[in-house]
Amino acid sequence: MEKQISYRAPSDSVIVSPEPMRSGLLRELILLTKPGIIRSNLMAAFAGFWVAAKWDIPWMTLLWMLIGTTLTMASSTVFNNYLDRDFDLKMERTRNRALPSGRLQPYVVLMYAIALGIVGLAVLFLLVNPLAGLFGVVGVFVYVVIYTLWLKRSSTWSTSVGAISGSMPPVIGYVAVSNQVDIGAVLCFALIFFWQPPHFWALGIWRVEEYRAASYPLLPVVKGIRRTQWQMLPYVACLLPLSWLFYGYGYVGIIYAIAGTVINLYWLYHITTGFKAEDTTAWAKKNFLVSITVLLLQLAILILDTTGK
Repeated sequence: MEKQISYRAPSDSVIVSPEPMRSGLLRELILLTKPGIIRSNLMAAFAGFWVAAKWDIPWMTLLWMLIGTTLTMASSTVFNNYLDRDFDLKMERTRNRALPSGRLQPYVVLMYAIALGIVGLAVLFLLVNPLAGLFGVVGVFVYVVIYTLWLKRSSTWSTSVGAISGSMPPVIGYVAVSNQVDIGAVLCFALIFFWQPPHFWALGIWRVEEYRAASYPLLPVVKGIRRTQWQMLPYVACLLPLSWLFYGYGYVGIIYAIAGTVINLYWLYHITTGFKAEDTTAWAKKNFLVSITVLLLQLAILILDTTGK
């Protein structure tokens, strides 16, 4: 049996056991990966896989795809935490994260990000297929280099360009089965790409003063809330034909074609209510939650209504 060693803090008489220390470290490492982002992107990857497989599921490929995608996305988010630690210190929403609060050292987080990326990409390249690995590389590069290091600190285009990275999971899932880039992969990419900017801009309006204080050149900070609301509309409008394109190319049935249209029309309507909202913060918070619901419903119905071979 392992001998338990206790440590006495010099400033008081509190006994600290290694078990809470280890569990605390594990929690910090998990939080660095931004589990909420991982969950939604994994569902998107699963949906892309299911659309390509059409209910004829290669289960081991699915398992390795999910593992590789999880680790690759986790690497990107940990790199993001490492590179944004100075900005995170300026925002109330992020200043209590492990790096800005000093609970973890930067070099530990950097090594963690590198290790996750190496293992995740190796799984995609070697145990799924090279095309899935290639799109994993694209996702990491766009998120870490183009979005985090460059545009996030200098341009309002960061949200739109960064959406390329967030659209890689469903593409990885799709090509894991198809091993080719065809119209199905394009539709999976477009579904997540057009959803992301209005989703993130809702958060940006909700937390606009925090982003302003941190000097982020986010669209609502630079161009204002009304301009951002107008900018949301074309992205959501672009979602409207996608459900019918999925249907037209034979990937789904009529249920998704109709339901997807109704869901997107509701989101479009909710965005327009923001032009008359007296409290734009409350409206943006609700719109942010609406956008999450929209994505979850879209992906769930897309999966359930996928047509067989």
